[in-house]
Amino acid sequence: MAGKSNAEGGAGIDPMHQFEVHPIIELPTVAGIDTSFTNASLWMVLAIGLSSLFLIAASRRTSIVPGRLQLMGEMSYSFVANMVKENVGTEGMKYFPFIFSLFIFILFCNMLGMLPYSFTVTSHLIVTFALAATVFLLVTLVGFARHGVGFLKLFVPSGIPVILLPLLVVIEVISYLTRPVSLSVRLFGNMMAGHTMLKIFGGFVVGLSSAGLIPLAIAPFALMVAFTGLELLIAGLQAYVFTILTCIYLNEAIHMDH
Repeated sequence: MAGKSNAEGGAGIDPMHQFEVHPIIELPTVAGIDTSFTNASLWMVLAIGLSSLFLIAASRRTSIVPGRLQLMGEMSYSFVANMVKENVGTEGMKYFPFIFSLFIFILFCNMLGMLPYSFTVTSHLIVTFALAATVFLLVTLVGFARHGVGFLKLFVPSGIPVILLPLLVVIEVISYLTRPVSLSVRLFGNMMAGHTMLKIFGGFVVGLSSAGLIPLAIAPFALMVAFTGLELLIAGLQAYVFTILTCIYLNEAIHMDH
C-alpha cells in the first residue's frame, strides 16, 4: 500500500507547479502593484549577474591564443555581430549592444532554467512580452527617426491595385501590431511546453520507481534524458530566433524593405 501511495504521489506531480511565482522578500504594494522580490526576480538577477561575470572574465585577460573562456566570449560576440551585419547591414552595428545584450540575457535565462530546482523566467508570458514590446518600441522609434512620416509607407504595399489598398493596409497594420505577441508567445510557448514535458516524464520515473516497477521506469527515463538534450538545443535556438527576428524587424525599419 505504501508503494501504491508513493506511486500515486509521483504520478500526481503537478507539472505546472514549477511555473508559480512566489515572493521571496515581501515589499509593500505601490499603486496597486505588488513590488515584492520574487523567485522570477531572483533568477533574472542571476542571469544578468552570471552573464556579466562571464563576459568580464572572458575579456579580462586576452591573448593571441585564446583560452576556453576567451574563445567562448569571442564566439558569442562574433556570432551576434555577424547576425547583425548579415541581416541589418553595417548601419545596424550601432544597435549591436542592445541586440547582443538581448541575446545573452535570453540565452542565460533559458539555460539557467535547465538547472534542477531553478526557475525559467522565459516560460512566463509577461517576461517575454516585455522583451518583445521593448524590441517593438525600438524598431518603431528607429523607423520614424530615420524616415519620419514616410515610415508609414511600410504599410502600403507597392504595385497593388488601388481598390485593394484599404484592405491590404489594414492587414499590414494588424500584422505589424501583432509582432510583439507572436515574438513573445513563440519564446514563452516553447520554454513552457518543454519544461512541462520534462516534469511529466520525471513524474513517471519517480512514480514507477517508487512502486518498485524500475524496469518500466527505464523507458520514460530514457525519454527524459533525450528530451533534456533536445530542450538544451531549443533553449539556445529560441534565443537565436528571438534575436534574428529582432534584426529582421530592425532592418525593415532602417531600409524600408518591402
